[in-house]
Amino acid sequence: MDIALYIKAALMGIVEGLTEFLPISSTGHLILAGSLLDFGQGMGADKAKVFDIAIQTGAIFAVILVYWQRLLDTVKGLGSEARAQRFALNVIVGFLPAVVLGLLLGKAIKAHLFTPTVVATTFIIGGLIILWAEKRGQGAAPARVQSVDDMTVLDALKVGLLQCLALVPGTSRSGASIIGGMLMGLSRQSATEYSFFLGIPTLIGAGAYSLYKERELLSMADAPLFGIGLLLSFLSAWLCVRWLLRYVSTHTFVPFAWYRIAFGVLILVTAQAGWIHWAE
Repeated sequence: MDIALYIKAALMGIVEGLTEFLPISSTGHLILAGSLLDFGQGMGADKAKVFDIAIQTGAIFAVILVYWQRLLDTVKGLGSEARAQRFALNVIVGFLPAVVLGLLLGKAIKAHLFTPTVVATTFIIGGLIILWAEKRGQGAAPARVQSVDDMTVLDALKVGLLQCLALVPGTSRSGASIIGGMLMGLSRQSATEYSFFLGIPTLIGAGAYSLYKERELLSMADAPLFGIGLLLSFLSAWLCVRWLLRYVSTHTFVPFAWYRIAFGVLILVTAQAGWIHWAE
């Protein structure tokens, strides 16, 4: 048993859980953390990419736990309640664009864009967009959509299309869907909650598809390593989701924007100066 590799898997799980639902890109942080930890060298580059995607499932189970009553009520009401039917339809509609574009472009994106340089650049661009969006919202009229239940199918489709920007690593699925939702007229709270709900089919689907597609790379010997990553991802994401729900009720996303910009610049400077060798 390689204890060091298990510790690295645990750290990767924590990074995933803490960053999945914040507008700072979990994929970007996993690429950078994996580079610093030499995680790909320890378990193989291809298997490490599968690991990164698979542990997102652990993070999304934290959302299921937090919203289990809402999800259960939706399932029970699908046959008779308009509210439950509209909610389910909006999640499906928002999820479909990522499925289509992910299947069409996913392989090319993984081959060419999963690099620290791309991540650093999209960190900075994403931070600037958040600053612009927050400044645009200052003094504006109250948001048109105050609750997830007030969303239309068109609202869901627009946010789903914007979520597809996160196919580029470093963009942030949460950032694209939350900030995109706010630009489309959703309140900060409703955009954040819809991003959570949209992540359920998106991340579970991506994890299951990746495990199935790369099943020949995996064996039962990998189960403990993946299990540790999933567990730590779940626990850290649960804490993060509960904190974020309180945070968005009284704060903006400006601190995350400056974090993105500073982190992106740090990556580029350290790489250019040769202080840190970020693996490509």
